[in-house]
Amino acid sequence: MPDIAWFIIIMLLSVGFAVVNGANDAANAIATVVGTRVLSPARAIIMAAVLNFAGAATGLAVAHTIGKGIVSSEYITYDVIVAALIAAVLWGAVATRFGLPISLHHSLIAGLVGSGIAVAGSDAIVWKVLTTKVFPSVAIAPALGLAAGFLVMVALYWIFRRTSPLKVESHFSRLQILSAGFMAYAHGKNDGQMPIGLMAVALMIHNGSTDWSVPFWIIALSAVSIACGTALGGWRVIRTLGTHMTILRPVNGFAAEAAAASVIEAASHFGVPVSTTHCITSSIMGVGATKRLSAVRWGIAGNIVLAWVMTFPICGVLGWAVAKLIMLA
Repeated sequence: MPDIAWFIIIMLLSVGFAVVNGANDAANAIATVVGTRVLSPARAIIMAAVLNFAGAATGLAVAHTIGKGIVSSEYITYDVIVAALIAAVLWGAVATRFGLPISLHHSLIAGLVGSGIAVAGSDAIVWKVLTTKVFPSVAIAPALGLAAGFLVMVALYWIFRRTSPLKVESHFSRLQILSAGFMAYAHGKNDGQMPIGLMAVALMIHNGSTDWSVPFWIIALSAVSIACGTALGGWRVIRTLGTHMTILRPVNGFAAEAAAASVIEAASHFGVPVSTTHCITSSIMGVGATKRLSAVRWGIAGNIVLAWVMTFPICGVLGWAVAKLIMLA
């Protein structure tokens, strides 16, 4: 296949990945603000789409990790990228269909590992990055989200312990819009950089260069794509997080969003590709647990965690299988 054809395919798949990412992860930013009825679904999606765009257009630390930190530069080929993208898009679409908030970050990373091994063997994988940045974040991000959500909610209960419930509701109905906006921006800054990293690598291969650089048009294309995905909305995912897992009031939604967004923003600064899904879901669990443990529907939470765990083997095997099929074609 001509080089330009491969390049166009990767651009299209990257856009598709960004759209699926936005559709599934739309819940990360707006599930709580919709669940508490502070904003209508339409207004929440518009806000999230705009701020996802802003987040994706700022900073490149995560894009660099995705683009050069999973598979060694000398082993990155069109086959590897295409197979990884197909694996992530397929799993993301299936999970969104069934209302499961998964990590598109981990889907892509697992797909890259599987396709990289299929094309060039285990030596192609930068295991140091996986063991120091990716794998620890799988456990650390949910733990931090859970703890942060619990502690922020306890602090708010204490600060407003002498304030009437009606005043608290009124204050946090407005404040939750800000926290949801912060969450949408943080999501774009972390997740929105994944297609940027892949597009940049594809451009590097196409130009026959070894210099990793990101022109603005790639940033804009990725940001617009993830914003469009957010605008489409992953309604089943939104319902799962916003209304099915626990009952949320505006103060609860504010605590969950502020806690999760802070964890994500810190990770983005250091180029750690954490799962925004893991952070906000565990933060909601932490906030719900401050009422009583039974306030969280742990059966639904268990299904979500199972989907998180299955993401790695499913996308790894898909990436490997698709890469082998491309090599045989």
